[in-house]
Amino acid sequence: MNDFLNTYGSLIVSMVLGSLLGLSLYLPLMAGQLSLASPGFYGLGGYIAAILSTTIFRQTNGIFPIHLLFLEIFIASIVSGLLGIAVGIPVLRLRGIYLAIATIAFVEVLRVIAINLEITGGGIGIPGIPQPFASPIEYLWISLPLLIITIILIYRLERVRVGKALIAIREDELAASSMGINLTQYKVLAFTLGAILAGIVGAISAHFLNTWNAKQGTFDASIIYLTFVLIGGSRTFLGSVVGGMVFTALPEVLRGLADTTGLPIWFAQFLRDGRLIIFGFLIVVGTIFFPQGLVKPSIFKVFSKFKNIPKTKE
Repeated sequence: MNDFLNTYGSLIVSMVLGSLLGLSLYLPLMAGQLSLASPGFYGLGGYIAAILSTTIFRQTNGIFPIHLLFLEIFIASIVSGLLGIAVGIPVLRLRGIYLAIATIAFVEVLRVIAINLEITGGGIGIPGIPQPFASPIEYLWISLPLLIITIILIYRLERVRVGKALIAIREDELAASSMGINLTQYKVLAFTLGAILAGIVGAISAHFLNTWNAKQGTFDASIIYLTFVLIGGSRTFLGSVVGGMVFTALPEVLRGLADTTGLPIWFAQFLRDGRLIIFGFLIVVGTIFFPQGLVKPSIFKVFSKFKNIPKTKE
């Protein structure tokens, strides 16, 4: 068991973090907003944690204190949330592909700023970020409870008034507006919640990866996160969780296949480096054959049927 955790510990943690990033993209989609801004807030949260841990909270010896990591997460969530509000109010007036383009531009603006600032380490980034844990698998002590709490909160959100208003906006903005729902308010709320979650994941990932640079928040990452949601299922949060885990593990599976003996050299190289091409192909094929994703909302109806089965008298 220890050998398994030592070998695949990093992959397991990456799968959990991938699910959280998928959920950060799912939150705006609850209101029907195709936002691809999550990588930008993810990169921002990572830079906040990297800068704080290597300068203000710098430790000369030993393991990085866990309470300082939680403080970094809190700061990253606040900054990401405030920036999410500032960006969301003007940007969310757009719809559809125009909103997607605007959020991609936002991600690129943050990336260019990070490359040209001295405090972010420029194109090299910030290496040597201190570790709060002795081994990668121990990051599950933070990432897994965060995933469980996020799932519970989103599950409850979808069943209260706010969540139903978000779903109403997703289904028909005109009808939702006619019922007195403030479209801008709820859209910005969903966008900000996604920004906060992405910033938190970025703060954790900076320590997990031990280095941080502008490559962490790019257009490529937007496509990957979009794959998590669209193929996993954009109508239920479970789709983002499943999609995040599966497609985070997929590159490792492809690398394993590429190492198989007997494959042509060009095909093995494609399996190693053609991740974005494969993901793009899956988005096209998935949206054609699985328009609602692999995980559909009807799964909850199945669970409800089991709950309503009458108990037999003994």
